Amino acid sequence: METQNEIDYIRIQKAIEYLKNNYKLQPSLENTAAHVNLSPFHFQRMFKDWAGVTPKQFLQYLSIEHAKGILDAKQSTLFDVAYETGLSGTSRLHDLFVKVEGMTPGEYKNGGQELHINYSFAESPFGTIIVASTAKGICHIAFVDEGDDEAFEELKRRFPNATYKRFLDRIQQNAIFIFTQDWSKLTEIKLHLKGTAFQLKVWEALLKVPMGGLTTYSQLAGSVDSPKASRAVGSAVADNPVAFLIPCHRVIRSNGEIGQYHWSSPRKNAMIGWEAAKSEVHG
Repeated sequence: METQNEIDYIRIQKAIEYLKNNYKLQPSLENTAAHVNLSPFHFQRMFKDWAGVTPKQFLQYLSIEHAKGILDAKQSTLFDVAYETGLSGTSRLHDLFVKVEGMTPGEYKNGGQELHINYSFAESPFGTIIVASTAKGICHIAFVDEGDDEAFEELKRRFPNATYKRFLDRIQQNAIFIFTQDWSKLTEIKLHLKGTAFQLKVWEALLKVPMGGLTTYSQLAGSVDSPKASRAVGSAVADNPVAFLIPCHRVIRSNGEIGQYHWSSPRKNAMIGWEAAKSEVHG
């Protein structure tokens, strides 16, 4: 059964999709609210509670012009961002507290038969997620769109011979704090990932794209010293096993278009706009 937060997010996602598809017509607040079966007053309040800005302001963060501006401003420094001190609020970089460890061949041979994995479900601003962890760190985060059972089956397909327990451990709790942005509760997050050396390199580079920032496949390829490997980088981005925390949603097309996303384009729009709004308000 859907929670109220899930229902609200589905409405917000539907509204964002409507605004994006009808941007040239500049739909009114009344029309957008009607599209999601809410009164203008209720819709405006719900959207502002979620994003911190009005729907019209939010849409500006999803424009090609805004995206190009970020890409131009960040192009020379995005992957050379110094570790800042005294950071607070949403300006804090993932690099400061996310550590990546690759699984050894023994840890995932024969479908992960040596792994014990805890998993749980949690709410995020973008819908329900499944979060899974080994003793060494988070190994899987995915959005739940087809129900809890299917989400768990997807996890098991990654590690078919692991043992599983539905249990919310401290490793998972730390990761979930990312969505609430309560940095005071957040200690170091560890990721325990199954991937090739190249994939791990790409995922680590993605962690250096700050909230509110964007990059392109070619810029990402350059950052891992493989400037001609944009296609291979794209495959590594698509294979990201940890949604949102490894921010593959921040990779867009070089022309400023947001493009596709494993967990749906409307959700990618929502994530990029939400992060831009939070960064603008609290940065």
